[in-house]
Amino acid sequence: MNTKDVVAGLYQEHCGWLKGWLQQRLGCSSEAADLAQDIFVKVLGRNLEELREPRAFLRTIAHGLMVDRVRRKELERAYLATLQQMPELHAPSPELTCSILETLYALDRLLSSLPPKAHQAFLLCQLDGLKYAEAAERLGVTVSSIKKYMHTALLRCLELEA
Repeated sequence: MNTKDVVAGLYQEHCGWLKGWLQQRLGCSSEAADLAQDIFVKVLGRNLEELREPRAFLRTIAHGLMVDRVRRKELERAYLATLQQMPELHAPSPELTCSILETLYALDRLLSSLPPKAHQAFLLCQLDGLKYAEAAERLGVTVSSIKKYMHTALLRCLELEA
């Protein structure tokens, strides 16, 4: 059986249950339906030949996507709060706002994939404006470590551009 047939069977057998499970957690049937579709789109790219616990598998994917949604909403809320503080003449267009939010989401995913110290070093140096020596002191590491962390983080940022 090919992957599409396996996914179709998984969908037919578990989609109703998954939507109900998501609706209990999200409190909204349309959000649950949207997220269920996103889950099955993600499933399309997976190897399902040895799938033994389909509901646990679907819950794991659902959990990750729900966490992503919460983080996206938090980022969006923070960005929109910042925009409200700007004079209306300087506020970006809706198109630019959308583009900025997509970049913020991508940067958030990128930073989340970094080791914790590299993540912290990047934020301290890039957002807080600390010099490497200050960041090293704050994190209790050497300046050489900060340089390595920044190198790792900046390489990931370059991957984001590609």
